[in-house]
Amino acid sequence: MTRNTDGALSFPVSVQRLQQKGLAVKIEANTHEREALRDIHELEDVKSFVADLQIIPWKKDGVRVRGVVKAEIVQSCIVTLEPIDAKIDTEIDSIFVPENSRLARLPLDENGELIISAEGPDIPETFSGDTLDAGAIAEEFFELAIDPYPRKQGLKAAPPIVVTYGEDDGEAEKPENPFAALKDWKQKT
Repeated sequence: MTRNTDGALSFPVSVQRLQQKGLAVKIEANTHEREALRDIHELEDVKSFVADLQIIPWKKDGVRVRGVVKAEIVQSCIVTLEPIDAKIDTEIDSIFVPENSRLARLPLDENGELIISAEGPDIPETFSGDTLDAGAIAEEFFELAIDPYPRKQGLKAAPPIVVTYGEDDGEAEKPENPFAALKDWKQKT
């Protein structure tokens, strides 16, 4: 594996002459790559990172990437800032097509309007050239699986913060309404 400029992992795979049975790819990050993953994704530590992928042909010129990413990471609790151990175990199932493929176009109805369905299949992602970066794909799914707000288990919910304006004498001054200056404004027609 080599380091790329956008992420910590890069594992280019030629998809030009991909066999029908596909290609098995196993990516196990070394110390340098785990440190880069830690820094790029703002983690305390990345103890391990392994991606087991199967890259197979899809339709005429597309590629399907299936597999799993597993990692052990350490994050900071958003409340106490204490380190928290976490495990990532996420599945990958994505389809990629060349940039010029008709399968990459967004579906339109008879009126030329875009059709989007939350329950429908995802539109294939595109790639250029004859290589696909399996390391970047694995890293993308790794990033999506990271808990953005890690909390230490057993913490009680914090009480709501009450903000008052003015003196403590009970008469709280209300903040100035930002739209007060517009109340006398009338549009001339």
